[in-house]
Amino acid sequence: MAQVNGEKRSDVDGRTLAEALAADGLDATRVACELNGRIVGRDAYAATVLEEDDVLEVVRFVGGG
Repeated sequence: MAQVNGEKRSDVDGRTLAEALAADGLDATRVACELNGRIVGRDAYAATVLEEDDVLEVVRFVGGG
């Protein structure tokens, strides 16, 4: 089971990063992702498959003032 932002989630195992973000309603152009301690470039989201024991951190960009 992969861990996403500190939460164990079996629903992301075997999905690409792009699929997991879309399933969570996140716009891939407005997030940064770190997988197992390494930043994943946006161009790799569609090819990066999440596997059991992966640790994913997703940070959303929020504007404001």
